Amino acid sequence: MLTRDYFTQDAVTLAQALIGVRLLVDGVGGIITETECYTADDPASHSFRGPTKRNAAMFGPQGHAYVYRIMGLHWCFNVVCGEQTGDGSAVLIRALEPTHGLEIMAQRRGTADPRRLCAGPGCLAQALGLTGEDDKRPLDEPPFLFKAREAVPEIMTGTRIGITKAADRPWRFGLRGSRFVSRPFR
Repeated sequence: MLTRDYFTQDAVTLAQALIGVRLLVDGVGGIITETECYTADDPASHSFRGPTKRNAAMFGPQGHAYVYRIMGLHWCFNVVCGEQTGDGSAVLIRALEPTHGLEIMAQRRGTADPRRLCAGPGCLAQALGLTGEDDKRPLDEPPFLFKAREAVPEIMTGTRIGITKAADRPWRFGLRGSRFVSRPFR
């Protein structure tokens, strides 16, 4: 099990280190296959303009969840990180390969296609049952369980999805060869 100290890495390093890690929420989840990172000096980051009620978790202790709604519709799940508390950095978990609780995920998502269960941050949060109630929760306590990866994976790098500011930063990371990413890497 990964402890809170694991999340004291800078966002770019942690985003890559999380590829291949097993994430379970109340026993439901799988292997992380895609991440993106955001820092306080990144114009695309929620933390760029400083702390607000919405992004307060990003300025809190590392190893906690930052869960927010996008476009008022979908929840997105991030891991707060950084070398110091208050860095305003987080890693967005974009996709995972489902391995545990597929029936529960299918029920929550309304599809049984394993590749569509957790492909994209909104789909992933829905499949794992994450909501705003999970914002600021510690990631080394239930319902969360992060298990260390079993081998060092080959990682793909690309630009982040769905942003217009700092869109050229290669801060999207994926598990090479995985069919369980939200979109192809180019």
